Amino acid sequence: MTIIFIIFFTLSLILFNTLIGVYVERKLSAFIQDRIGPTETGKFGLLQTFADVVKLLFKEDIIPSSTNKFLFKFAPVLVFIAVFAGFAIIPFSANSESNMPLGILIWLGIVALDVIGILMAGWASSNKFSLYGAVRSLAQMVSYELPLGIAVLCVVVWNGSLDLQEISLQQGIFSPQTTYLFGISLLNIETQNIGGILSWNIISMPFFFIVFLIFFIAGLAQANRTPFDIPEAESELVAGFQTEYSGMRWAFLMLAEYGMMLLIGLLTTILFFGGWNTPFPNIGNFELANYTSGKIGHFSAYLWSLFWLISKAFTFILIQMWIRWSFPRLRVDQLMTMCWKYLLPFSLAMLVLTAFWKVFL
Repeated sequence: MTIIFIIFFTLSLILFNTLIGVYVERKLSAFIQDRIGPTETGKFGLLQTFADVVKLLFKEDIIPSSTNKFLFKFAPVLVFIAVFAGFAIIPFSANSESNMPLGILIWLGIVALDVIGILMAGWASSNKFSLYGAVRSLAQMVSYELPLGIAVLCVVVWNGSLDLQEISLQQGIFSPQTTYLFGISLLNIETQNIGGILSWNIISMPFFFIVFLIFFIAGLAQANRTPFDIPEAESELVAGFQTEYSGMRWAFLMLAEYGMMLLIGLLTTILFFGGWNTPFPNIGNFELANYTSGKIGHFSAYLWSLFWLISKAFTFILIQMWIRWSFPRLRVDQLMTMCWKYLLPFSLAMLVLTAFWKVFL
């Protein structure tokens, strides 16, 4: 019963994020470009996304005659499944029981499967532009998995765990570990841990802002978001690997993209910004504002921890949208130069520095 509830909750969260995200992105892009955005369908255009869903449901499903029909049909499903499975390791609340001591490694392995789905979609479409988009996607996503994984490894070294729930716990008042402020040890007593923003990895480790930037940039590339939307590149490749898709098969690809945006937002929150922990320190009057004034196990802990986690994740989704409408797309050579000449060396340097800081300071 619990597994069914988790699956239903995750699917609902992805659908809600997509429905709201598409509308918000349209309005945000309109604001940045000094225009209005959708206004006709519903008050303030609020029903525009629902109208799009109805259109996609009834749109003709066209399959080119020269394609491999099985692979063509299965590819969007595989891409979505890979992204959806990535949510299995996310600790959504303080009361989540984690049984994944190797959770981060599992996530890196599962999400990499969407590369296979994208390559399958491009090859099975029997369209040279789709194949170009798929091959560029393969080069991009495989390359950026390296700095992404090394950035995650920096957090693993600092927190001493591959379990995302354990990493979240160490960034709050429940942590039995040493409390750090800018890399300096402060306390080693659980009841004296001040928690809040001062316990977040982005604050506790002085070099983690650089690691966060590397992770977030690589995450944008994994989600195929501008300025890294090379696989789609609708202005030059028609629509990249998804050129031949329409109707609900195309909708699955969009669900996967917005699901990946949410997943990157959640992981950024967990790894660097306290996860489900409150930003308020556990001192003075702030104790009354914290769900942590009770103990883990109370129903309020579910609600408050879920609220803080989702709020932070949606903030990073808004940042991804803002970046899309503020920066031009990179060329392929610029994309690879950024990865291999800058992000990868910097991520390796941060890993060595993090290990040195953890061991000797």
